[in-house]
Amino acid sequence: MSRICSITGKRPVKGRRIIHRGQSKKSGGIGFQLVKQTKRVFRPNVQRIRVLQPNGSIKRQWVSVKAIKAGLVTKA
Repeated sequence: MSRICSITGKRPVKGRRIIHRGQSKKSGGIGFQLVKQTKRVFRPNVQRIRVLQPNGSIKRQWVSVKAIKAGLVTKA
């Protein structure tokens, strides 16, 4: 199961890690050069918690910590 927040819809997004190399111009070099870019995934901080539903039932869901701190969910 993919880790997607059931409240805010946060999900993993793809990106790149940029690797630089060289000596800065300030210290006498020609500046930082882009060497390579490697692919990576930015994963949201989601926790599996027991959530109290509006009808009174309890269900376990993936919820982002930002939604928990904001009070968007009622923990059971």
